[in-house]
Amino acid sequence: MNTRIAGMDVAPTGTGLLGIEVIEPEFAASVRAGLAQVEDALRTAVSDADPLVHSAARHLVEAGGKRFRPLLALSAAHFGDAGADAVVQAAVVAELTHLATLYHDDVMDEAPVRRGAPSANARWTNTIAILTGDYLFARASDLVADLGPDAVRLQARTFARLVTGQIRETAGPADGADAVEFHLHVLAEKTGSLIATSARFGAMFSGCGPAITETLTAYGEEIGVAFQLSDDLLDIASTSAESGKTPGTDLREGVPTLAVLHALAGNDPAEARMRELIARPITDDDEVAEALGLLRGSPAMSSARDTLAAYAQRARDLLATLPDVPARNALESLTYYVVDRTS
Repeated sequence: MNTRIAGMDVAPTGTGLLGIEVIEPEFAASVRAGLAQVEDALRTAVSDADPLVHSAARHLVEAGGKRFRPLLALSAAHFGDAGADAVVQAAVVAELTHLATLYHDDVMDEAPVRRGAPSANARWTNTIAILTGDYLFARASDLVADLGPDAVRLQARTFARLVTGQIRETAGPADGADAVEFHLHVLAEKTGSLIATSARFGAMFSGCGPAITETLTAYGEEIGVAFQLSDDLLDIASTSAESGKTPGTDLREGVPTLAVLHALAGNDPAEARMRELIARPITDDDEVAEALGLLRGSPAMSSARDTLAAYAQRARDLLATLPDVPARNALESLTYYVVDRTS
């Protein structure tokens, strides 16, 4: 069924532009055209005369994906001059940076599959995957240099936050630290930071003023964390590969997502079996299925959904202060999409 946003129909979740495409035809057409330019620019950016570099660098570009970061940049640009030349290039910088992190993440996670295709480390080697990620960071740096020193500085600071979040996650919380609070802080650094920068890029290069730019940046961080929480919940809640990976992947890898952290913090004797299963990586298919079944009906899932809803609401509150243009309605619909897709 369709969700109603600001008096307009929003397409069902999981279709097209992540639920924003029926806000206004002219807006949707503009964003689609921008995304097509981003796709062309991505393929150009990762082209290389060396066959191995060319093949490895194009691997994840060709695998597709949500293009969430370019979508945010292009949508944010509609609060200013969406047709400004630098907007698409900034969106490409954000996506190249994201793709580079995926190559590194797959090595760290020893992931065999990414976006339904063999991961770069599985197809080639860990070394090739790491170096390909480095190559994509270099390409992003080359492109951002054309956008001026402010963009270069923003990119560098964003990358520093992203890496800091990854280091924190790898090291884990300090003794006595609140595991949930720590987890949410890591998500803000690892995921929210680049999505916030994507929205900021769109605002900056479309000529938005400081107030609108800061608001869109804050919105980007809130929706970025919400989108990651939504992905993590979908890994538990879905009964198909809606999340782009096999449900239960996080449990198999021992990734402590928010619902798992809430479950582990519980002490209900009736949930002892669930806590026993999720306290370690699960390798047995039957145990994964059992853990998923127990988690889906647990209070831990409700708590995680409440947190997701809170992030989405904060994002909506920020949007309410922005000019009433189609982009605002579109970004508002996105806040509902990230919640509804896990229901």
